[in-house]
Amino acid sequence: MRVTSKTFIRKTKRGNILKIVREHYLRDDIGCGSKVCTKCKLNTEQPLEKIVTVNNTNFTDKHYLLVDTNVVLHQIDALEDDTLKNVIILQTVLEEVKHLSHSVYKRLIDIIGNYSRCFYVFVNVYHRDTYVERFRGESPNDYNDRMIRVAALWYNKHFKGTIKVLLLSSDKVSKAKAIDEGIPTMSLEQYVSGLNNVTLTDKLSNRTCMVEETSKEPIFPPHLTPAQIHQGIKSGKIMQGTFFASNDNFLEGNVFVEGQEKNILLQGRENLNRAINGDIVAVKLFTEDQWSAPTNLVIADYDDLDLENDRSINETPKERYPTGQVVGIIRKKWRQYCGIIQHSLVENTNRHLFVPAEKKIPKIRIETRQYDKLKDQRVIIAIDTWPRTSRYPLGHFVRSLGKIGEREAENEVILLEHDVPHSKFSDQVLACLPKETWTITASDFVGRKDFRNLDICSVDPPGCTDIDDALHCMLLNNGNFQVGVHIADVTHFVKPGTAIDLEASQRATTVYLTGRRIDMVPGLLSSNLCSLRGGEERLAFSCVWEMTPDANIVNSSFTKSVIKSKAAMTYEQAQLIIDDQDQNTPIATGLRQLNKFAKILKKRRMDAGALVLASPEIRFLVDSETRDPLDVEVKQIKETNSMVEEFMLLANIEVAKKIYSDFPEFAVLRRHPKPPPSNFESLVKAAAHLGVKLNVDTSKDLANSLDKAIKLDNPFFNTMLRILATRCMLQAIYFASGTKTYDEFLHYGLAAPIYTHFTSPIRRYADVLVHRLLAVSIAAETTTPELLDKRKIETLCQNLNVRTRMSAYAERASVALNTHIFFRGKIRDEEGYILYVRKNALQILIPKYGLEGTLFLSPRKGQVQAATFTYNEEEQTQRCGKIVFRTFDPVVVQLSLDSSNVQHERIVLKLVKPEILNFSIPSTNVSTCATTAQQSQKNTEASESSLQPQPKRAKI
Repeated sequence: MRVTSKTFIRKTKRGNILKIVREHYLRDDIGCGSKVCTKCKLNTEQPLEKIVTVNNTNFTDKHYLLVDTNVVLHQIDALEDDTLKNVIILQTVLEEVKHLSHSVYKRLIDIIGNYSRCFYVFVNVYHRDTYVERFRGESPNDYNDRMIRVAALWYNKHFKGTIKVLLLSSDKVSKAKAIDEGIPTMSLEQYVSGLNNVTLTDKLSNRTCMVEETSKEPIFPPHLTPAQIHQGIKSGKIMQGTFFASNDNFLEGNVFVEGQEKNILLQGRENLNRAINGDIVAVKLFTEDQWSAPTNLVIADYDDLDLENDRSINETPKERYPTGQVVGIIRKKWRQYCGIIQHSLVENTNRHLFVPAEKKIPKIRIETRQYDKLKDQRVIIAIDTWPRTSRYPLGHFVRSLGKIGEREAENEVILLEHDVPHSKFSDQVLACLPKETWTITASDFVGRKDFRNLDICSVDPPGCTDIDDALHCMLLNNGNFQVGVHIADVTHFVKPGTAIDLEASQRATTVYLTGRRIDMVPGLLSSNLCSLRGGEERLAFSCVWEMTPDANIVNSSFTKSVIKSKAAMTYEQAQLIIDDQDQNTPIATGLRQLNKFAKILKKRRMDAGALVLASPEIRFLVDSETRDPLDVEVKQIKETNSMVEEFMLLANIEVAKKIYSDFPEFAVLRRHPKPPPSNFESLVKAAAHLGVKLNVDTSKDLANSLDKAIKLDNPFFNTMLRILATRCMLQAIYFASGTKTYDEFLHYGLAAPIYTHFTSPIRRYADVLVHRLLAVSIAAETTTPELLDKRKIETLCQNLNVRTRMSAYAERASVALNTHIFFRGKIRDEEGYILYVRKNALQILIPKYGLEGTLFLSPRKGQVQAATFTYNEEEQTQRCGKIVFRTFDPVVVQLSLDSSNVQHERIVLKLVKPEILNFSIPSTNVSTCATTAQQSQKNTEASESSLQPQPKRAKI
């Protein structure tokens, strides 16, 4: 072992002189990691192979590969291909990648962890012969490049020609220096070209290997340099914010700038200036005389409308919005995108266009020689760059998911597009599980109440296996009632800081697709040991109240417990028991009393201003073998649904009070902000045209207005109002109590001053955190540093909010997929209602199927239409002759599936009633009640009980 040292002299603020000595220990026992070597001790479980049989026409010697940082950063998709093996990863490279890109670092660690790939990490910074001192004035980048070359040179000398170590580098300067130093060196592109591997070639990043013709005229304005952007922001001439592409118009978007009252509107290709949805951008605000307004047009693609002849785009707006232009991309939010490859119109070319499944993302130009193989496949593409001269960004192929239309491939698209973690649980996670034969022992009763004698039961949807809540109610001697809410004690098995805890915190929520569930925790817990199944002893966390006959709480307690549910029922089974007056078992009498209490509790919430909104919920009856949908039906809500919901709400509110009183800075809570009045403007205006006045000053005013909004000639009118009111709401979010004032804790939809999630720990990580806080609060557990770290809690909450939102979008997309499968070969006439009147379209809701479709009223390119529609912006109407279309109007439409676009199958709407002669525009765009993240950001949770339903139970 050898020690190198550096001495620094520093002067303190008080004038004292400090002498600082930094020592760096160098070792001579770090092995090269190769089975070929006879000198080094083999100190790895994943050594470089002894026999190397790579056939490469560009490098014929037996060799290992050593990659520099840029290759890892920009070619990680190629490195993930199984073709590349026996790769040396230097500690220098590993640390630099970790510093520059956490996502690439994680992917590299996953490759290294796959022993079959033979990726060996060589700790060159502590090796006696490969460590070098940094020169005075040498940049960190140049120093790291020199460290890489020194290690590559050492490896080649170490093996003495028995095997070569080939340095792969994309840095021209470093590569030239390596060649001068006698190190075998080439670019990854050159190396891959010698393998004659088409798939691997397609995976190469196009940052350097696809360059647009320099003779082409620029389409976009140039971006400012980082220094110019920084100076512009500092001077106030430039603002930074997050770019959101329009849901309906690919030529529009807006930039959210923190602190600005209104988003900055972007219109036109030049002003969008190569921003991709989610990018952090620098935006220049135009002068007020150049401000504009959204076009209110639905334009899905370049070919949707004859934009040159559509003057409505350039009409002078009555209300102007701040308008600007993107002048730079501060941080790209590019990810891998799912979609299909479109055939090139140019013969004998490898260049094709990739069409993303997410309509907010532009088409991407790629090079591939595998078109014939990939043309009917769902594929993943990564964006590499977007030059000024290209109408589209440039990217490369990553991998294929399967054939278009196949259920597994389409489900994989849904999960990937919504960033849902769905890989198999790792061995480290599974190692945290108890044995499958685990049972409760005497030691588990320590510190717990024994509630096995109570008549506890659970009430859930049919087929539910992850049962995380149960109830009981019994009469006390004093005439009051004991009521209990018992929740699965998941934290008994999921301990802080363990692999299973870290995995659950990242997944954040269970995701329910149609016919498939992506668990937050492994099935042994979610469907077995934690699930409160009937007739089996289970560990629980119980809230127990003494209630008067009029549902007033006399006292309450929280305790860890052991329960044995007497019955696991469906909502329908529980309802039948309640309604059958001949049944007088303890379970039956308990359910009836719980139902009475629930009605009282609900009325109190309504009187306080809680909202009862609406969201169309459907469920599929599926074939048990093929999993294909056989029929679609609207979910029927029974009294027992509301009964369970009320007691879950009560438990959540009471737990929120408890943990906040004991942890005022660290409690994990859930807030639902009051929406601004502007969110309701279009709804209030549309209702007013029909003689209905909506008061939106408070949640109580809105609730009362909705209750009174009845039209005898339209029985669905009130439901429509509530659906649209839901879409005016802001999103309910998790937060750490110490980051907000108490007034900001309000849950607007529930009219609750404080709220949290406690009742679903099997499927929500927020509830796991709350369980830990409550356990410490009642002295059932000791606290951990993580529970008292406000910054870490807030970081966890941010991840919870993102994962919860994306899981809801994924669930809706799954419903859309199965709706399309259901409609294959079917044509049906159904009743619908107009949700929105647009300048060129009607958006229609078909309640029976939970479908929302856009019926275009203007012809697309090449179409001729004799019927003429006139749009009245003030009245929000479309007129064709004597027929006037307004929001809430009933219509009859014909539904069928259009499969002509294999990327986006869509259900076609054809207007049946009212009948309009010479009107035939079959192309429509149908979603399943906001099936993806393309839904407006306002279309988020309104109240926990009415929005974004999960198949298990409405979120509360």
